[in-house]
Amino acid sequence: MTTVKEIIGEMSNPSEEDIALVEKAYEFSKKAHEGHVRFSNEPYFVHPAATAKILAEYGMDATTIAAGLLHDTIEDGCVPREEIEKEFGKELLFIVEGVTKLGKHKYRGAERHAESLRRLLVATASDIRVLIVKLADRKHNMQTLEHVPEHKRQRIALETLEIYAPIADRLGMGKMKKILEDLSFPFVDPDAARHTAEVRTLKRQETEDGLAEVQKTLKHELAKKGLTTFRTDIRMKGLWSLHQKLRRKRDDISLIHDIAALRIIVPTVEDCYTTLGIVHALFRPLPGEFKDYIAFPKPNGYQSLHTTVVTPHAGIVEIQIRDEEMHRSAMFGIASHMSYKQLGKGVEKLGKEAQKSKFSALSFSWFRSLIPSLMKVSKNEGGRKIQVKVPPWLAELAEAHANIAGSEEFVDGLKEDFFSHRVFVFTPKGDVIDLPAASTPIDFAYAIHSDLGNHLQGVKVNGKLVSFDTPLDNGAVVEILWREASHPSAKWLEIARTSLARRHIRTALGMTEPEKPSRKRRARVIKTKNK
Repeated sequence: MTTVKEIIGEMSNPSEEDIALVEKAYEFSKKAHEGHVRFSNEPYFVHPAATAKILAEYGMDATTIAAGLLHDTIEDGCVPREEIEKEFGKELLFIVEGVTKLGKHKYRGAERHAESLRRLLVATASDIRVLIVKLADRKHNMQTLEHVPEHKRQRIALETLEIYAPIADRLGMGKMKKILEDLSFPFVDPDAARHTAEVRTLKRQETEDGLAEVQKTLKHELAKKGLTTFRTDIRMKGLWSLHQKLRRKRDDISLIHDIAALRIIVPTVEDCYTTLGIVHALFRPLPGEFKDYIAFPKPNGYQSLHTTVVTPHAGIVEIQIRDEEMHRSAMFGIASHMSYKQLGKGVEKLGKEAQKSKFSALSFSWFRSLIPSLMKVSKNEGGRKIQVKVPPWLAELAEAHANIAGSEEFVDGLKEDFFSHRVFVFTPKGDVIDLPAASTPIDFAYAIHSDLGNHLQGVKVNGKLVSFDTPLDNGAVVEILWREASHPSAKWLEIARTSLARRHIRTALGMTEPEKPSRKRRARVIKTKNK
Protein backbone atom coordinates (compact mmCIF):
# COMPACT_ATOMS: atom_id res chain seq x y z
CA MET A 1 0.00 0.00 0.00
CA THR A 2 1.19 3.52 -0.81
CA THR A 3 2.42 5.26 2.34
CA VAL A 4 1.96 8.92 3.18
CA LYS A 5 5.76 9.33 3.06
CA GLU A 6 5.75 8.09 -0.54
CA ILE A 7 3.07 10.61 -1.48
CA ILE A 8 4.87 13.51 0.21
CA GLY A 9 8.14 12.33 -1.38
CA GLU A 10 6.63 12.93 -4.82
CA MET A 11 5.53 16.49 -3.97
CA SER A 12 7.58 19.45 -5.15
CA ASN A 13 8.97 21.44 -2.20
CA PRO A 14 5.94 21.04 0.07
CA SER A 15 5.56 23.46 2.97
CA GLU A 16 4.89 22.31 6.53
CA GLU A 17 1.22 23.25 6.01
CA ASP A 18 1.11 21.17 2.81
CA ILE A 19 2.56 18.13 4.57
CA ALA A 20 0.18 18.51 7.51
CA LEU A 21 -2.84 18.71 5.16
CA VAL A 22 -1.85 15.58 3.20
CA GLU A 23 -1.08 13.63 6.40
CA LYS A 24 -4.43 14.63 7.89
CA ALA A 25 -6.32 13.65 4.72
CA TYR A 26 -4.41 10.34 4.56
CA GLU A 27 -5.39 9.32 8.09
CA PHE A 28 -8.97 10.58 7.66
CA SER A 29 -9.45 8.60 4.44
CA LYS A 30 -7.81 5.49 5.90
CA LYS A 31 -10.24 5.53 8.82
CA ALA A 32 -13.27 6.27 6.58
CA HIS A 33 -12.52 3.24 4.35
CA GLU A 34 -11.62 0.88 7.20
CA GLY A 35 -13.18 -2.55 6.62
CA HIS A 36 -13.98 -1.86 2.96
CA VAL A 37 -12.39 -4.01 0.23
CA ARG A 38 -12.01 -3.76 -3.53
CA PHE A 39 -12.81 -6.43 -6.15
CA SER A 40 -9.19 -7.57 -5.72
CA ASN A 41 -9.86 -8.20 -1.98
CA GLU A 42 -7.30 -5.51 -1.15
CA PRO A 43 -8.24 -2.84 1.42
CA TYR A 44 -10.23 -0.14 -0.36
CA PHE A 45 -7.86 2.54 0.94
CA VAL A 46 -5.24 1.22 -1.53
CA HIS A 47 -7.15 3.10 -4.25
CA PRO A 48 -7.34 6.66 -2.81
CA ALA A 49 -3.72 6.40 -1.64
CA ALA A 50 -2.60 5.39 -5.15
CA THR A 51 -4.72 8.20 -6.67
CA ALA A 52 -3.05 10.75 -4.37
CA LYS A 53 0.41 9.51 -5.34
CA ILE A 54 -0.43 9.90 -9.04
CA LEU A 55 -1.55 13.49 -8.38
CA ALA A 56 1.68 14.18 -6.51
CA GLU A 57 3.72 12.73 -9.39
CA TYR A 58 1.92 15.12 -11.73
CA GLY A 59 2.92 18.11 -9.61
CA MET A 60 -0.48 18.93 -8.17
CA ASP A 61 -0.86 21.10 -5.07
CA ALA A 62 -1.55 19.79 -1.56
CA THR A 63 -5.28 20.60 -1.76
CA THR A 64 -5.71 18.53 -4.91
CA ILE A 65 -3.65 15.64 -3.49
CA ALA A 66 -5.78 15.73 -0.33
CA ALA A 67 -8.90 15.69 -2.54
CA GLY A 68 -7.50 12.59 -4.22
CA LEU A 69 -7.22 10.92 -0.83
CA LEU A 70 -10.78 11.91 0.08
CA HIS A 71 -12.52 11.58 -3.30
CA ASP A 72 -14.46 8.44 -2.33
CA THR A 73 -15.13 9.22 1.33
CA ILE A 74 -18.60 10.72 0.76
CA GLU A 75 -19.95 8.00 -1.52
CA ASP A 76 -18.07 4.86 -0.39
CA GLY A 77 -16.94 5.93 3.07
CA CYS A 78 -20.38 7.37 3.99
CA VAL A 79 -18.79 10.50 5.47
CA PRO A 80 -21.22 13.47 5.66
CA ARG A 81 -20.24 16.38 3.42
CA GLU A 82 -20.52 18.66 6.44
CA GLU A 83 -17.73 16.73 8.15
CA ILE A 84 -15.44 17.12 5.12
CA GLU A 85 -16.15 20.86 5.07
CA LYS A 86 -15.55 21.17 8.81
CA GLU A 87 -12.23 19.30 8.71
CA PHE A 88 -10.83 20.49 5.35
CA GLY A 89 -12.78 23.57 4.17
CA LYS A 90 -15.12 24.47 1.31
CA GLU A 91 -12.48 24.46 -1.44
CA LEU A 92 -11.49 20.85 -0.87
CA LEU A 93 -15.13 19.81 -0.36
CA PHE A 94 -16.01 21.31 -3.76
CA ILE A 95 -13.41 19.16 -5.52
CA VAL A 96 -14.44 16.01 -3.64
CA GLU A 97 -18.14 16.58 -4.39
CA GLY A 98 -17.35 17.24 -8.05
CA VAL A 99 -15.54 13.91 -8.37
CA THR A 100 -18.31 12.16 -6.42
CA LYS A 101 -20.99 13.51 -8.78
CA LEU A 102 -19.04 12.32 -11.81
CA GLY A 103 -18.79 8.84 -10.28
CA LYS A 104 -22.51 8.40 -9.71
CA HIS A 105 -23.26 7.69 -13.36
CA LYS A 106 -20.50 5.24 -14.25
CA TYR A 107 -20.95 2.42 -16.73
CA ARG A 108 -24.74 2.16 -16.89
CA GLY A 109 -25.46 2.40 -20.61
CA ALA A 110 -25.74 5.18 -23.17
CA GLU A 111 -28.21 7.37 -21.25
CA ARG A 112 -26.26 7.36 -17.99
CA HIS A 113 -22.96 7.54 -19.89
CA ALA A 114 -24.07 10.72 -21.64
CA GLU A 115 -25.28 12.19 -18.36
CA SER A 116 -21.90 11.53 -16.74
CA LEU A 117 -20.25 13.44 -19.58
CA ARG A 118 -22.60 16.37 -19.12
CA ARG A 119 -21.76 16.43 -15.42
CA LEU A 120 -18.05 16.23 -16.23
CA LEU A 121 -18.26 19.35 -18.39
CA VAL A 122 -20.34 21.23 -15.83
CA ALA A 123 -18.02 20.29 -12.97
CA THR A 124 -14.83 21.22 -14.79
CA ALA A 125 -16.30 24.56 -15.84
CA SER A 126 -16.02 25.48 -12.15
CA ASP A 127 -12.66 23.95 -11.24
CA ILE A 128 -10.52 21.86 -13.55
CA ARG A 129 -8.91 20.13 -10.59
CA VAL A 130 -12.09 18.01 -10.43
CA LEU A 131 -11.20 16.57 -13.82
CA ILE A 132 -7.53 16.02 -12.96
CA VAL A 133 -8.49 14.07 -9.82
CA LYS A 134 -10.91 12.05 -11.96
CA LEU A 135 -8.15 11.23 -14.46
CA ALA A 136 -5.85 10.05 -11.66
CA ASP A 137 -8.72 8.00 -10.22
CA ARG A 138 -9.38 6.45 -13.64
CA LYS A 139 -5.71 5.64 -14.17
CA HIS A 140 -5.50 3.54 -11.01
CA ASN A 141 -8.84 1.87 -11.74
CA MET A 142 -7.54 0.88 -15.17
CA GLN A 143 -4.35 -0.52 -13.61
CA THR A 144 -6.53 -2.90 -11.59
CA LEU A 145 -9.27 -3.55 -14.18
CA GLU A 146 -8.59 -7.28 -14.36
CA HIS A 147 -10.19 -7.62 -10.90
CA VAL A 148 -13.47 -6.01 -12.04
CA PRO A 149 -16.28 -8.41 -13.10
CA GLU A 150 -15.69 -9.46 -16.70
CA HIS A 151 -18.97 -8.08 -18.06
CA LYS A 152 -17.95 -4.55 -16.97
CA ARG A 153 -14.38 -4.50 -18.21
CA GLN A 154 -14.93 -3.70 -21.88
CA ARG A 155 -17.42 -0.93 -21.20
CA ILE A 156 -15.06 0.71 -18.70
CA ALA A 157 -12.10 0.34 -21.06
CA LEU A 158 -14.07 1.71 -24.02
CA GLU A 159 -15.18 4.74 -22.02
CA THR A 160 -11.58 5.32 -20.94
CA LEU A 161 -10.30 5.01 -24.51
CA GLU A 162 -12.98 7.15 -26.14
CA ILE A 163 -13.52 9.79 -23.47
CA TYR A 164 -10.87 10.07 -20.76
CA ALA A 165 -7.71 9.45 -22.80
CA PRO A 166 -8.67 12.13 -25.36
CA ILE A 167 -9.51 14.54 -22.54
CA ALA A 168 -6.02 13.96 -21.12
CA ASP A 169 -4.64 14.67 -24.59
CA ARG A 170 -6.55 17.93 -24.90
CA LEU A 171 -5.23 18.96 -21.47
CA GLY A 172 -1.71 18.33 -22.82
CA MET A 173 -1.19 15.41 -20.42
CA GLY A 174 0.68 13.19 -22.88
CA LYS A 175 1.92 10.73 -20.27
CA MET A 176 -1.58 10.20 -18.85
CA LYS A 177 -3.08 9.85 -22.33
CA LYS A 178 -0.61 7.14 -23.36
CA ILE A 179 -1.06 5.17 -20.14
CA LEU A 180 -4.87 5.28 -20.30
CA GLU A 181 -4.87 4.21 -23.95
CA ASP A 182 -2.47 1.33 -23.48
CA LEU A 183 -4.26 0.07 -20.37
CA SER A 184 -7.63 0.14 -22.20
CA PHE A 185 -6.60 -1.30 -25.57
CA PRO A 186 -6.21 -4.99 -24.54
CA PHE A 187 -9.72 -5.02 -23.02
CA VAL A 188 -11.34 -3.33 -26.03
CA ASP A 189 -9.69 -5.44 -28.76
CA PRO A 190 -7.36 -8.16 -27.38
CA ASP A 191 -6.35 -9.57 -30.79
CA ALA A 192 -5.41 -6.18 -32.22
CA ALA A 193 -3.52 -5.31 -29.03
CA ARG A 194 -1.45 -8.52 -29.25
CA HIS A 195 -0.70 -7.94 -32.94
CA THR A 196 0.35 -4.32 -32.34
CA ALA A 197 2.56 -5.33 -29.41
CA GLU A 198 4.30 -7.92 -31.60
CA VAL A 199 4.87 -5.34 -34.35
CA ARG A 200 6.32 -2.86 -31.87
CA THR A 201 8.59 -5.47 -30.28
CA LEU A 202 9.96 -6.56 -33.66
CA LYS A 203 10.56 -2.95 -34.71
CA ARG A 204 12.31 -2.22 -31.42
CA GLN A 205 14.59 -5.22 -31.83
CA GLU A 206 15.44 -4.11 -35.38
CA THR A 207 16.29 -0.53 -34.43
CA GLU A 208 17.52 -0.76 -30.83
CA ASP A 209 21.24 -1.10 -31.59
CA GLY A 210 21.03 1.38 -34.46
CA LEU A 211 19.28 3.99 -32.32
CA ALA A 212 21.96 3.58 -29.65
CA GLU A 213 24.58 4.37 -32.31
CA VAL A 214 22.63 7.41 -33.50
CA GLN A 215 22.32 8.55 -29.88
CA LYS A 216 26.07 8.15 -29.36
CA THR A 217 26.92 10.06 -32.56
CA LEU A 218 24.59 12.93 -31.65
CA LYS A 219 25.95 13.21 -28.10
CA HIS A 220 29.49 13.44 -29.46
CA GLU A 221 28.58 16.05 -32.09
CA LEU A 222 26.53 18.18 -29.70
CA ALA A 223 29.42 18.22 -27.21
CA LYS A 224 31.80 19.30 -30.00
CA LYS A 225 29.50 22.25 -30.74
CA GLY A 226 29.52 23.33 -27.09
CA LEU A 227 26.16 21.85 -26.07
CA THR A 228 27.03 19.88 -22.96
CA THR A 229 23.93 20.36 -20.78
CA PHE A 230 21.41 18.11 -22.49
CA ARG A 231 19.93 14.64 -22.19
CA THR A 232 18.57 12.10 -24.64
CA ASP A 233 16.19 9.18 -24.43
CA ILE A 234 14.42 6.78 -26.77
CA ARG A 235 10.62 7.01 -26.86
CA MET A 236 8.54 4.03 -28.03
CA LYS A 237 5.16 4.82 -29.55
CA GLY A 238 2.14 3.79 -27.46
CA LEU A 239 0.28 0.63 -28.52
CA TRP A 240 -3.06 2.32 -29.19
CA SER A 241 -1.42 5.19 -31.06
CA LEU A 242 0.55 2.69 -33.17
CA HIS A 243 -2.61 0.66 -33.84
CA GLN A 244 -4.44 3.77 -35.07
CA LYS A 245 -1.55 4.69 -37.34
CA LEU A 246 -1.29 1.16 -38.73
CA ARG A 247 -4.98 1.36 -39.65
CA ARG A 248 -4.44 4.68 -41.42
CA LYS A 249 -1.43 3.25 -43.29
CA ARG A 250 -3.31 0.04 -44.21
CA ASP A 251 -1.04 -2.02 -41.92
CA ASP A 252 2.08 -1.04 -43.92
CA ILE A 253 4.75 -0.81 -41.22
CA SER A 254 7.30 0.59 -43.69
CA LEU A 255 5.30 3.86 -43.85
CA ILE A 256 5.57 4.50 -40.10
CA HIS A 257 8.80 6.19 -39.03
CA ASP A 258 8.04 7.16 -35.43
CA ILE A 259 7.55 3.79 -33.70
CA ALA A 260 10.82 4.53 -31.97
CA ALA A 261 11.87 8.17 -31.70
CA LEU A 262 15.00 9.77 -30.29
CA ARG A 263 14.23 12.64 -27.95
CA ILE A 264 16.80 15.39 -27.23
CA ILE A 265 16.09 17.72 -24.29
CA VAL A 266 18.17 20.90 -24.12
CA PRO A 267 18.20 23.94 -21.78
CA THR A 268 16.73 26.72 -24.00
CA VAL A 269 14.63 27.43 -27.08
CA GLU A 270 17.75 28.69 -28.90
CA ASP A 271 19.45 25.36 -28.14
CA CYS A 272 16.52 23.55 -29.77
CA TYR A 273 17.14 25.24 -33.12
CA THR A 274 20.93 24.88 -32.79
CA THR A 275 20.44 21.15 -32.17
CA LEU A 276 18.14 20.89 -35.18
CA GLY A 277 20.89 22.32 -37.38
CA ILE A 278 23.39 19.80 -36.02
CA VAL A 279 20.96 16.91 -36.61
CA HIS A 280 20.34 17.96 -40.22
CA ALA A 281 24.06 18.40 -40.82
CA LEU A 282 24.64 14.81 -39.66
CA PHE A 283 21.63 13.06 -41.22
CA ARG A 284 19.61 13.78 -44.36
CA PRO A 285 16.09 14.97 -43.44
CA LEU A 286 13.07 13.58 -45.29
CA PRO A 287 11.27 16.33 -47.25
CA GLY A 288 7.94 17.37 -45.78
CA GLU A 289 8.56 15.57 -42.48
CA PHE A 290 9.67 18.56 -40.38
CA LYS A 291 7.19 20.07 -37.90
CA ASP A 292 7.89 23.17 -35.81
CA TYR A 293 5.54 22.96 -32.84
CA ILE A 294 7.63 25.58 -31.02
CA ALA A 295 6.74 28.38 -33.41
CA PHE A 296 3.26 26.91 -33.91
CA PRO A 297 2.23 25.01 -30.76
CA LYS A 298 -0.68 22.62 -30.76
CA PRO A 299 -3.81 24.04 -29.08
CA ASN A 300 -3.21 21.80 -26.06
CA GLY A 301 0.11 23.59 -25.48
CA TYR A 302 2.44 20.93 -26.89
CA GLN A 303 5.76 22.35 -28.12
CA SER A 304 8.66 20.53 -29.76
CA LEU A 305 10.61 20.24 -33.00
CA HIS A 306 9.96 17.04 -34.94
CA THR A 307 12.18 15.98 -37.83
CA THR A 308 12.50 12.65 -39.64
CA VAL A 309 16.00 11.76 -40.89
CA VAL A 310 17.77 8.92 -42.66
CA THR A 311 20.52 7.40 -40.51
CA PRO A 312 23.17 4.82 -41.49
CA HIS A 313 22.57 2.62 -38.43
CA ALA A 314 18.84 2.76 -37.70
CA GLY A 315 17.31 3.69 -41.06
CA ILE A 316 14.56 6.31 -40.99
CA VAL A 317 14.21 7.81 -37.50
CA GLU A 318 12.08 10.55 -35.98
CA ILE A 319 13.97 12.96 -33.72
CA GLN A 320 12.17 15.25 -31.26
CA ILE A 321 13.90 18.31 -29.80
CA ARG A 322 12.55 20.40 -26.91
CA ASP A 323 13.67 22.24 -23.78
CA GLU A 324 13.04 21.10 -20.20
CA GLU A 325 9.94 23.24 -19.72
CA MET A 326 8.42 21.97 -22.96
CA HIS A 327 9.19 18.40 -21.93
CA ARG A 328 7.47 18.73 -18.59
CA SER A 329 4.48 20.39 -20.22
CA ALA A 330 4.31 17.62 -22.85
CA MET A 331 4.29 14.97 -20.13
CA PHE A 332 2.01 16.59 -17.56
CA GLY A 333 0.15 19.29 -19.52
CA ILE A 334 -2.07 21.61 -17.52
CA ALA A 335 -0.99 19.87 -14.31
CA SER A 336 2.53 21.20 -14.80
CA HIS A 337 1.19 24.77 -14.43
CA MET A 338 -0.94 24.23 -11.33
CA SER A 339 1.64 25.09 -8.67
CA TYR A 340 1.47 28.71 -7.54
CA LYS A 341 5.24 28.97 -7.18
CA GLN A 342 5.79 27.60 -10.68
CA LEU A 343 3.05 29.85 -12.07
CA GLY A 344 4.45 33.01 -10.57
CA LYS A 345 7.90 32.44 -12.05
CA GLY A 346 6.62 30.87 -15.24
CA VAL A 347 4.29 33.70 -16.25
CA GLU A 348 6.94 36.32 -15.60
CA LYS A 349 9.54 34.33 -17.55
CA LEU A 350 7.21 33.65 -20.46
CA GLY A 351 6.18 37.29 -20.61
CA LYS A 352 9.79 38.44 -21.03
CA GLU A 353 10.57 35.77 -23.59
CA ALA A 354 7.39 36.53 -25.51
CA GLN A 355 8.37 40.19 -25.88
CA LYS A 356 11.64 39.15 -27.48
CA SER A 357 10.26 36.37 -29.70
CA LYS A 358 8.98 37.06 -33.19
CA PHE A 359 6.65 34.10 -32.64
CA SER A 360 5.18 35.57 -29.44
CA ALA A 361 1.64 35.92 -30.80
CA LEU A 362 1.46 32.17 -31.38
CA SER A 363 4.06 30.63 -29.12
CA PHE A 364 2.40 31.67 -25.88
CA SER A 365 -1.24 32.13 -26.88
CA TRP A 366 -2.31 28.87 -25.23
CA PHE A 367 -0.47 29.64 -22.00
CA ARG A 368 -1.78 33.18 -21.83
CA SER A 369 -5.35 32.07 -22.48
CA LEU A 370 -5.03 29.40 -19.79
CA ILE A 371 -3.44 31.29 -16.92
CA PRO A 372 -4.28 35.02 -16.55
CA SER A 373 -7.99 34.82 -17.35
CA LEU A 374 -8.66 31.54 -15.56
CA MET A 375 -7.03 31.83 -12.17
CA LYS A 376 -8.22 33.40 -8.95
CA VAL A 377 -5.63 34.25 -6.33
CA SER A 378 -6.77 34.83 -2.74
CA LYS A 379 -4.97 35.21 0.54
CA ASN A 380 -5.72 32.73 3.26
CA GLU A 381 -4.11 31.98 6.60
CA GLY A 382 -2.01 29.27 4.98
CA GLY A 383 -0.68 31.68 2.35
CA ARG A 384 -1.61 32.36 -1.26
CA LYS A 385 -3.65 29.74 -3.08
CA ILE A 386 -4.59 29.44 -6.70
CA GLN A 387 -7.63 28.07 -8.43
CA VAL A 388 -7.19 27.24 -12.09
CA LYS A 389 -10.44 26.94 -13.96
CA VAL A 390 -11.29 25.32 -17.24
CA PRO A 391 -9.38 26.21 -20.45
CA PRO A 392 -11.43 28.11 -23.08
CA TRP A 393 -11.82 25.11 -25.41
CA LEU A 394 -13.51 23.09 -22.64
CA ALA A 395 -15.84 25.95 -21.71
CA GLU A 396 -16.75 26.35 -25.39
CA LEU A 397 -17.36 22.61 -25.67
CA ALA A 398 -19.71 22.65 -22.67
CA GLU A 399 -21.60 25.63 -24.10
CA ALA A 400 -21.82 24.13 -27.58
CA HIS A 401 -23.38 20.91 -26.28
CA ALA A 402 -25.37 22.36 -23.37
CA ASN A 403 -28.74 22.47 -25.13
CA ILE A 404 -28.68 19.12 -26.92
CA ALA A 405 -31.72 17.15 -25.82
CA GLY A 406 -30.77 13.64 -26.95
CA SER A 407 -28.10 11.78 -24.98
CA GLU A 408 -27.04 9.79 -28.04
CA GLU A 409 -26.54 12.97 -30.02
CA PHE A 410 -24.57 14.48 -27.15
CA VAL A 411 -22.12 11.55 -27.06
CA ASP A 412 -21.87 11.37 -30.87
CA GLY A 413 -21.27 15.11 -31.14
CA LEU A 414 -18.69 15.01 -28.37
CA LYS A 415 -16.73 12.24 -30.08
CA GLU A 416 -17.07 13.85 -33.50
CA ASP A 417 -16.14 17.41 -32.55
CA PHE A 418 -13.79 16.77 -29.66
CA PHE A 419 -12.24 13.33 -29.72
CA SER A 420 -11.45 12.80 -33.41
CA HIS A 421 -8.14 13.45 -35.17
CA ARG A 422 -7.56 17.18 -35.44
CA VAL A 423 -6.31 19.76 -37.94
CA PHE A 424 -5.00 23.15 -36.85
CA VAL A 425 -5.70 26.01 -39.25
CA PHE A 426 -5.18 29.77 -38.97
CA THR A 427 -7.25 32.90 -39.37
CA PRO A 428 -5.63 35.71 -41.41
CA LYS A 429 -4.65 37.31 -38.06
CA GLY A 430 -2.80 34.17 -36.97
CA ASP A 431 -5.28 32.73 -34.47
CA VAL A 432 -5.29 28.94 -34.32
CA ILE A 433 -8.61 27.18 -34.96
CA ASP A 434 -8.74 23.54 -33.85
CA LEU A 435 -11.07 21.33 -35.97
CA PRO A 436 -11.70 17.62 -36.61
CA ALA A 437 -9.75 16.12 -39.53
CA ALA A 438 -11.41 16.58 -42.95
CA SER A 439 -13.23 19.73 -41.78
CA THR A 440 -14.31 22.19 -44.45
CA PRO A 441 -14.47 26.00 -44.64
CA ILE A 442 -18.09 25.75 -43.46
CA ASP A 443 -16.92 24.09 -40.23
CA PHE A 444 -14.20 26.74 -39.89
CA ALA A 445 -16.69 29.61 -40.23
CA TYR A 446 -19.12 28.19 -37.68
CA ALA A 447 -16.28 27.39 -35.27
CA ILE A 448 -15.55 31.13 -35.14
CA HIS A 449 -19.15 32.42 -34.95
CA SER A 450 -22.60 31.31 -36.09
CA ASP A 451 -23.19 34.65 -37.84
CA LEU A 452 -20.02 34.18 -39.89
CA GLY A 453 -21.22 30.74 -40.99
CA ASN A 454 -24.78 31.86 -41.71
CA HIS A 455 -23.55 34.59 -44.08
CA LEU A 456 -20.68 32.72 -45.70
CA GLN A 457 -20.34 33.80 -49.33
CA GLY A 458 -16.89 32.49 -50.27
CA VAL A 459 -13.57 31.35 -48.85
CA LYS A 460 -9.87 31.71 -49.56
CA VAL A 461 -7.36 29.10 -48.41
CA ASN A 462 -3.74 30.28 -48.53
CA GLY A 463 -4.87 33.22 -50.68
CA LYS A 464 -6.76 31.17 -53.29
CA LEU A 465 -10.53 30.88 -53.72
CA VAL A 466 -11.72 27.33 -53.04
CA SER A 467 -15.06 25.53 -52.91
CA PHE A 468 -16.96 25.02 -49.65
CA ASP A 469 -16.31 21.26 -49.67
CA THR A 470 -12.49 21.62 -49.70
CA PRO A 471 -10.92 19.64 -46.82
CA LEU A 472 -8.68 21.88 -44.73
CA ASP A 473 -5.06 20.85 -44.13
CA ASN A 474 -2.85 21.51 -41.13
CA GLY A 475 -1.34 25.00 -41.22
CA ALA A 476 -3.72 26.41 -43.85
CA VAL A 477 -4.63 30.11 -43.59
CA VAL A 478 -8.38 30.45 -44.11
CA GLU A 479 -10.14 33.72 -44.96
CA ILE A 480 -13.95 33.84 -44.89
CA LEU A 481 -15.79 36.17 -47.30
CA TRP A 482 -18.95 37.46 -45.59
CA ARG A 483 -22.11 38.86 -47.21
CA GLU A 484 -25.36 39.85 -45.49
CA ALA A 485 -27.52 38.41 -48.28
CA SER A 486 -25.83 34.97 -48.20
CA HIS A 487 -27.54 32.12 -46.34
CA PRO A 488 -26.97 28.39 -45.76
CA SER A 489 -28.43 25.80 -48.10
CA ALA A 490 -29.53 22.23 -47.39
CA LYS A 491 -26.50 21.00 -49.34
CA TRP A 492 -24.24 22.40 -46.61
CA LEU A 493 -25.48 19.64 -44.30
CA GLU A 494 -23.72 17.10 -46.55
CA ILE A 495 -20.50 19.14 -46.57
CA ALA A 496 -20.20 20.10 -42.90
CA ARG A 497 -18.00 17.82 -40.81
CA THR A 498 -18.84 19.01 -37.28
CA SER A 499 -22.12 18.56 -35.46
CA LEU A 500 -21.80 22.18 -34.29
CA ALA A 501 -21.92 23.45 -37.89
CA ARG A 502 -24.76 21.13 -38.88
CA ARG A 503 -26.78 22.22 -35.85
CA HIS A 504 -26.41 25.91 -36.78
CA ILE A 505 -27.30 25.15 -40.41
CA ARG A 506 -30.48 23.31 -39.40
CA THR A 507 -31.44 26.19 -37.11
CA ALA A 508 -30.88 28.71 -39.91
CA LEU A 509 -33.00 26.58 -42.27
CA GLY A 510 -35.76 26.16 -39.68
CA MET A 511 -35.25 22.40 -39.55
CA THR A 512 -35.72 20.16 -36.52
CA GLU A 513 -32.93 17.88 -35.34
CA PRO A 514 -33.00 14.42 -36.97
CA GLU A 515 -33.36 11.35 -34.81
CA LYS A 516 -30.18 9.42 -34.23
CA PRO A 517 -29.94 5.71 -35.07
CA SER A 518 -29.85 3.37 -32.09
CA ARG A 519 -26.48 2.58 -30.54
CA LYS A 520 -27.65 -1.00 -29.91
CA ARG A 521 -26.38 -2.07 -33.32
CA ARG A 522 -22.87 -0.93 -32.36
CA ALA A 523 -23.09 -2.87 -29.11
CA ARG A 524 -24.08 -6.01 -31.04
CA VAL A 525 -21.09 -5.55 -33.36
CA ILE A 526 -18.69 -5.30 -30.40
CA LYS A 527 -20.25 -8.33 -28.73
CA THR A 528 -20.04 -10.41 -31.91
CA LYS A 529 -16.44 -9.33 -32.48
CA ASN A 530 -15.36 -10.58 -29.09
CA LYS A 531 -17.07 -13.97 -29.20
